[in-house]
Amino acid sequence: MPKIVDHEKYRRSIVEKATPVFSAHGFSGLGMRQIAQELGMSKSALYHYFPSKDELFAACTEFVVERDGALVEADMTDATAREKTAVLMEVFGEIEKGFQGEAFLLLDYMRGKAHREIARDKNMKLASKRYLEMIAAIVGKADAAKVLTFMLGALMQRLFDGRRTRLSDIELWLREILETHETPRTKREDT
Repeated sequence: MPKIVDHEKYRRSIVEKATPVFSAHGFSGLGMRQIAQELGMSKSALYHYFPSKDELFAACTEFVVERDGALVEADMTDATAREKTAVLMEVFGEIEKGFQGEAFLLLDYMRGKAHREIARDKNMKLASKRYLEMIAAIVGKADAAKVLTFMLGALMQRLFDGRRTRLSDIELWLREILETHETPRTKREDT
């Protein structure tokens, strides 16, 4: 009797296993043969599910942004600055766990591309959109870009300085950003 394979489940499994391979080896120097070896499968089987490295990378990008987006379950736009900051710091901590590999991977992926090309890149657009939506669910649309930009900068700074920038300072600075746009009602509840 032939083996019944759930192709979507198997495809998802490939993506979950390939994501850390991209993070560990980068984009440019990695070919489908090496990815297949790392995953313990044949190159032809990998090509059956993903006709190109670009398609596999796109699926991995979607997987990562979905995983990170699931960190925020509830709409927090009415929460206090202190409550929002606490959730943002939880998100920050989770993203930071794999940030070094992901940052180097993204830089490798974007190497040699013009600004316009990066702006049109479907993977970059997807990641940007989903991360903005995740942060907007916490702080609201008006502050989402500002907070996301700060958080990405803080992640990079901690990467560059070997995590010497203290999380307590980042938390304080985030709360200061949020408090500048807080309503009088929310400020009273926060004290």
